[in-house]
Amino acid sequence: MDKKAMYNLTYGLFILTARDGEKDNGCIINTACQVTTEPNRITICVNKNNFTHDIILKTGLFNISMLTEKSEFATYKHWGFQSGRTADKVLPIYYMRADNGVIYIKDECNAYLSCKVVSSTDLGTHTLFLADVTDGAVFNDDPSVTYAFYQKNIKESSAIASAPAKTGWICTVCGYVYEGEELPADFICPWCNHDASYFEKRG
Repeated sequence: MDKKAMYNLTYGLFILTARDGEKDNGCIINTACQVTTEPNRITICVNKNNFTHDIILKTGLFNISMLTEKSEFATYKHWGFQSGRTADKVLPIYYMRADNGVIYIKDECNAYLSCKVVSSTDLGTHTLFLADVTDGAVFNDDPSVTYAFYQKNIKESSAIASAPAKTGWICTVCGYVYEGEELPADFICPWCNHDASYFEKRG
C-alpha cells in the first residue's frame, strides 16, 4: 500500500464503491476521514437511502476514489450524491478492479483506498462505518476537489449553462435543473433524492 494515498483523504468528495456478487454500485460522499495511523483506519458516513449502503453492510468491503478539481459535472450526475448508481451504467468513467474485487475510479481521481469494515454505528438516517485500509495507491498530483470548489466551479457553472433562459429550478445540492414555472411541492430530485426545499428558482 502507498501510504501517501491517506493524505488525499484529508478533504474532498469521494466516489464510494461496493460490490454485491456480480453487481457494482457507487455514489459520491463527502464524509471520510482518517482516525488512526497504526493501523490505518478511516470512517465514512453513508445515507441509508442508498444502494451502496446495504451492500457495505452485507459484504463489509468498499473502496474510496478521491475526485480532483479536473472532474467533470457528468461524473457527479452519473454517480449521484444519495441514491447511487450501478457501475455498469456509468459508461463515461474508466475504472479498475482492486484486489478486494471492488472497482475504483482512475480517471478524474488522484488516489484510491480499499477498506474492510471493522464496525458500524446506526445514526438514524445514516450509518457510520469504521474500517481498516487494506490497500491504496496514488495516481497523480492533481489537487483534490473540495465541496466549495465543486459548488462554485463545477456544479454552478454546469447548472447555469444548462438552465432555461427564463424559468427553471436548480437543486442546490447536485445542480439538477427542473424546467418549468412552478416546482411541484412533492418533487424529488432524480439525481440526489433531495426534496423540493433544496431547489431555488433561477431565471
